[in-house]
Amino acid sequence: MNWCWVRSSLAGATLLAAAELPAQQVTEVGLQAVGTASDPPLAVGGGYAALRVSRRFRLSLAAGVGGSDDRIAGRGELLAHFLLAPRARRGVGGYVAAGIAAVGGPVDQGYLVLTLGLEASPGAESGWFLEGGVGGGARLAAGYRWRRFPGWWLLGE
Repeated sequence: MNWCWVRSSLAGATLLAAAELPAQQVTEVGLQAVGTASDPPLAVGGGYAALRVSRRFRLSLAAGVGGSDDRIAGRGELLAHFLLAPRARRGVGGYVAAGIAAVGGPVDQGYLVLTLGLEASPGAESGWFLEGGVGGGARLAAGYRWRRFPGWWLLGE
């Protein structure tokens, strides 16, 4: 696997994350499950962490362990999200995300990921999410996120 593109992506994400001071960023942590309809199919569960580097742009890193082809497998993802309703404190907000994934286990492979997502109350302290897309086969993800907002976030639209 050529890791040059992974290093380049991480370098770009670091530059974008430096756009605002950490105390000014919305931070998120969560739990998620990801399944792919690949050959062989994969199912993992694990953790999620993200920074909203601007009002509508979020960078996330997720890692999980599970199974594929009756063996232990792992999957890590680095995604950039564009949020359609980042301040909605009620209801459901949509987003699109794209990035990269690395899978280890019966198949050691890297993938491009494209997904559409829905999340409950993206401007509130917590909420569920559901994603559907592609990245190592058809990809479904679901989970729960907890968020911490800086004081300026609550001021005006």
